[in-house]
Amino acid sequence: MFFGSYEFNIDDKGRVVIPSKMRDEVGSKLYLIKGFEGCISLYKEEDFQKYISKIQSLPYEKSKVRKYTRLLLSSVVELNIDRQGRMLIPVKTLKEYKIGDRAMILGEIDHIEIRDLDSWNSYKEESSKDFELDAESLLVSDNEK
Repeated sequence: MFFGSYEFNIDDKGRVVIPSKMRDEVGSKLYLIKGFEGCISLYKEEDFQKYISKIQSLPYEKSKVRKYTRLLLSSVVELNIDRQGRMLIPVKTLKEYKIGDRAMILGEIDHIEIRDLDSWNSYKEESSKDFELDAESLLVSDNEK
């Protein structure tokens, strides 16, 4: 399970060091896909396969399914992790997602997100305003209110 947040540098080649607390769980390969709200999502192979299975169960006859599937699958990049816990994210991918040399790695239970540091700080500030209300609407059933 992935959790926590880690600020890090991305070098000129696009190398990212995976935080040591996440390294054992990651293994030797990650799958990069288009995430939500402008981030990159990284999945271990087994969790990537679960996600793909979910998509395969959707009715391809629906235009929203085709559009989502095309955008998602065209974004997939297989990343190998070296012995120092580094992965090489293509520079064009970093540019596409507007991720500069300072970024955040966020643990998201079954996957990892990478966001530009400034973008993360803005998102966090804006989203924190409704944290308690969101928790109530998501975590408290109607019977408990």
